[in-house]
Amino acid sequence: MSVNRTRVLVPGKINQRVIDRLVGQFEVVRIESADPALVTPDMQDVKAVAVAGRLPGALMDVLPQLEIIANFGVGYDGVEVTHAAAKGVAVSNTPDVLTEEVADTAVGLLLNTLRQLPQAEQWLRQGRWSREGAFSLSPLSLRGRSVGLYGLGRIGLSIARRLEAFGVSIAYHTRSPREGLPYAYHPTLVGLAAAVDTLIVIVPGTEATRHTVNAEVLVALGGNGVLINVGRGSTVDEAALIAALQKGVIAGAGLDVFENEPQVPDALMALPNVSLLPHVASASVVTRNAMADLVVDNIAAWFATGRALTPVPETPFSRRAI
Repeated sequence: MSVNRTRVLVPGKINQRVIDRLVGQFEVVRIESADPALVTPDMQDVKAVAVAGRLPGALMDVLPQLEIIANFGVGYDGVEVTHAAAKGVAVSNTPDVLTEEVADTAVGLLLNTLRQLPQAEQWLRQGRWSREGAFSLSPLSLRGRSVGLYGLGRIGLSIARRLEAFGVSIAYHTRSPREGLPYAYHPTLVGLAAAVDTLIVIVPGTEATRHTVNAEVLVALGGNGVLINVGRGSTVDEAALIAALQKGVIAGAGLDVFENEPQVPDALMALPNVSLLPHVASASVVTRNAMADLVVDNIAAWFATGRALTPVPETPFSRRAI
């Protein structure tokens, strides 16, 4: 297949499969980061961007022929989507293909946090089982727990359906209730936290959700409470969480995301009642390949059919006739 002359810009790092597939269909242009100062005059004809992470409006402004931004990930808070929409630039993301992987990770992180399974494995690996005897009993268990989901989109629903098999009660908080579900709805996050002892966070990282899991919510969750976050680090007030864990306001936390990734506060890492992962919820080869394919397929569909396969709600655009 011959490569057409449509140029696609890739700022910074992205999954190598995206590059490999783009090269077979388009002319690929790369720059080290999403810095508009790195865009040279010969890039003025770029029509698409494939990005993993940040894409400021200033970069869009120096690409006068830009038509579509294909984001690697279901969350697209790094892309200034309001700016893109105002310019008539379509933005796509990669929903569905990572739903099951993230849901699996959320349940695994919950079990790790409650049963201290990573600590138990280290006890064995360090030879302490043979030298010192059995690992201590985990103070927490999933038995008899009530779980609240903050967010009930595709991933939230998949987590809930997995948790049904564990026999726990399930409730949720979203902006408005969803019909046809057997789970209890709470109109406020504080109300949800007060009604459950396990809170799983799976909402996008927006200004509307920033620090919504705050000290008040953690107090409501209570001394037997456990917080799990597989959404975005910005949703949780990290300082308030650390204080709550240190003071026993809640019993534990399992985190896959953090406020200032990849920097994780020493105070968090020093706590014995947390399970920490380096943002790996969708990080399997199978899932990342599917995400990479959808990034490229969105760009290809835009130029072949005039529509992206998975546009974000803010940019439900069709391609203008050229």
